[in-house]
Amino acid sequence: MKSEIRAFEPHRWLHGGHAQTIAAAFAPRKFTIPVREERLFRVDAETQLKGVCHWQAGKRADLPVIVIVHGLEGSSDSNYARGIADKAYARGFHAVRMNQRNCGGTERLTPTLYNSGLSGDYRAVLMGLISEGFERIFFAGYSMGGNLVTKMAGELGESAPKELKGVAVVCPALDLSACADALEKKENFLYQRHFVKGLVERYQRKRELFPQTYTRNGSGPIRTVREFDDVITAPYFGFKDAEDYYETVGAKNVIGKVAVPLLLMTAQDDPFVPYESFLRARVKENPRVQFVAPEHGGHCGFISRFEGAERFWAEERIVEFAAGFAGA
Repeated sequence: MKSEIRAFEPHRWLHGGHAQTIAAAFAPRKFTIPVREERLFRVDAETQLKGVCHWQAGKRADLPVIVIVHGLEGSSDSNYARGIADKAYARGFHAVRMNQRNCGGTERLTPTLYNSGLSGDYRAVLMGLISEGFERIFFAGYSMGGNLVTKMAGELGESAPKELKGVAVVCPALDLSACADALEKKENFLYQRHFVKGLVERYQRKRELFPQTYTRNGSGPIRTVREFDDVITAPYFGFKDAEDYYETVGAKNVIGKVAVPLLLMTAQDDPFVPYESFLRARVKENPRVQFVAPEHGGHCGFISRFEGAERFWAEERIVEFAAGFAGA
């Protein structure tokens, strides 16, 4: 069963992809839902992930829960993570905003870096919630987080636990090589610089915390995300180079095996997650995938012409999708 999706109508001042992308990053927002718990999810003997949890009163296991995973150089405090949690909580969901490894000030919780292939992290979160008795669990992911939760669902395939009811992703970076190439376009210079600056600074913090592990100097002439992945990510995770890493971890390889409802939303004018990459990945061929690709929206923007809950269109669609399958 596929849900009806309300068409996206962009804000009259934000028709271009760059305008939508930048406005979404800087638009001031207020969030009011209570934080009930900050907790750690155990992944393995050395790694924990921090989640910020908004439990409904009583933390009832019979209520649905949505887990939100941010994108590259984001955190649980990213506006879209808070926005989804806010809307889901109002619909009666528990909401859990996750930090990826090292994000949100959690560098001490793991000796490793983070990368786009660590889908096992969210499988561990899923199983942790199931062990607590939750019966209706949804995942939402943006950009890099979208790749991770799509990859998790694809790897689980037909063996996905019955408690996993659906996944919703926005501008997921399913084809990392295509995204890295797009970032190298002249018009994407500012995005590239932002990502590289954050990645290098995070790596330097890891070097300070784990000097015996991280011996490579990450402050050299690294100018692009691909260069960072060539010099840092690939060797530390056992890949031959950045391209080997990209081809191995992209969820494009497993999206055909997703066996739970998956809502995939992207914009045809996304500056650095190319629309064509979804066509090459044949996302429409899996009947469990609902592919929605408005002409406008930018990268994880989707600021609409309407006010209230509809202002941030993708967040509202995610919560509607989950509510439909949860019966909430």
